[in-house]
Amino acid sequence: MDFITRISNTIFDVHPLHTPTTHFPIALTGAALLFLVLALWRRSEALEHAAFFNITLAAISTVFAGFTGVRDNLVRFDGEAPLASVKIFLAITLLLVTIVTAVSRWRKPEILWTPSTMVIYVSAFIASFILAAGLGFIGGVILYGV
Repeated sequence: MDFITRISNTIFDVHPLHTPTTHFPIALTGAALLFLVLALWRRSEALEHAAFFNITLAAISTVFAGFTGVRDNLVRFDGEAPLASVKIFLAITLLLVTIVTAVSRWRKPEILWTPSTMVIYVSAFIASFILAAGLGFIGGVILYGV
């Protein structure tokens, strides 16, 4: 029983939950952008589907990363983490961009192949990745300083 208590203590008390969850939005937005570029290059519907699934999962994982970030801010920094308001703003922006991108693609599957929407769609993937990477960088600044 002591072993289970130690594992539980390590997972929920010692190790911040936000750190591992942040890797999912960063990786998924990066993979989505990569698949989208490959889909354009190869004119592949399958690669475009992969991009869509990755951006959808990025939206879902952003919610979990956000909740664990708020929790860790309250538990580890007593609600006073540096740059917390900037991170919250950027995280909400990332969530909105990924949700709008995924829903737009879901409602209009040919969005990438339509010239009038292609640039906006690709720009949303680029913006999502930049936002996720920026959030990761700011998190590193919070943990390790400037």
